[in-house]
Amino acid sequence: MRNAFVSELEKIAAINEKLVLLTGDLGFTLFENFQKNFPERFFNIGVAESNMMGIASGLGLSGFTPVVYSIATFASMRGYEQIRDDIAYHNSNVKIVGAGAGLSYGHAGFTHHALEDIALMRVIPPLTVVCPADPFAAKILLREILKYPRPVYFRLGKKGEPALYENSQKFTIGKGIILKEGKDIAIIATGNMVFTALSTAKLLEKKDINSTVVDMHTVKPIDKDLIIDLSKKVKLIVTIEEHFITGGLGSAVAEVLAEGEKKVRFKRIGIEDKFIDRIGSQEYLRLISKLDPESIAKTILQKI
Repeated sequence: MRNAFVSELEKIAAINEKLVLLTGDLGFTLFENFQKNFPERFFNIGVAESNMMGIASGLGLSGFTPVVYSIATFASMRGYEQIRDDIAYHNSNVKIVGAGAGLSYGHAGFTHHALEDIALMRVIPPLTVVCPADPFAAKILLREILKYPRPVYFRLGKKGEPALYENSQKFTIGKGIILKEGKDIAIIATGNMVFTALSTAKLLEKKDINSTVVDMHTVKPIDKDLIIDLSKKVKLIVTIEEHFITGGLGSAVAEVLAEGEKKVRFKRIGIEDKFIDRIGSQEYLRLISKLDPESIAKTILQKI
């Protein structure tokens, strides 16, 4: 996903001379071609994320389209005050890219576990929060957010995500995509958990449970109409996210359901409200956090 993002960014930069890239001392190999082809539009700010956000805000208010890149924990937390005060308050056209979403950097320890970034970004007006599910989605949604005239948090996985979409799929900011239709339950997932949601649905089919699976690539503004429509059609709505269950996708969906007229059973599935004190691969950390398809299917079966 990360490589697809960079490749698409380079293509867009060749056309859009106002696009500039800022990085916090990261991604040198990743951005080697960008720096070579657009040296006057590549800025390494160093390990100074707060300054980087302030500079990006100024560029955005000066007619440029700044893309700020860092590891998701650094992008969302180290410059949080500047994101709020400099970027969001002034509605500066800055695109903040947080790479390594969720447990992607599991071997680096809890400092690199991006499990609260959606919550932090979602609460700030007027930030939009977008989480692509696969490399193709990353490319197309990058195009969309660069046309979107407001600040955006763009949450990327690291690499190796399976392909979900064909090249004909269209994406609209704020509109979820139904990947599979089912009459019994609805599984709403975002970002790197969408493939897991589809795998879970296949396991549930063996128990004669038919699932609708939704890629909610935009967590804010969330697709309220789709959520309300699903609440009228299924017995249970489940959210799946590689994020703390507090404040993320599950909370966003719960807010919509709480204000809806139709009451439906609801279950949030994500990282429980505690830090992960283990070191290991993303797959291992998902397994011990019960975010693998088998564990999720078991949790859903207990709820039905």
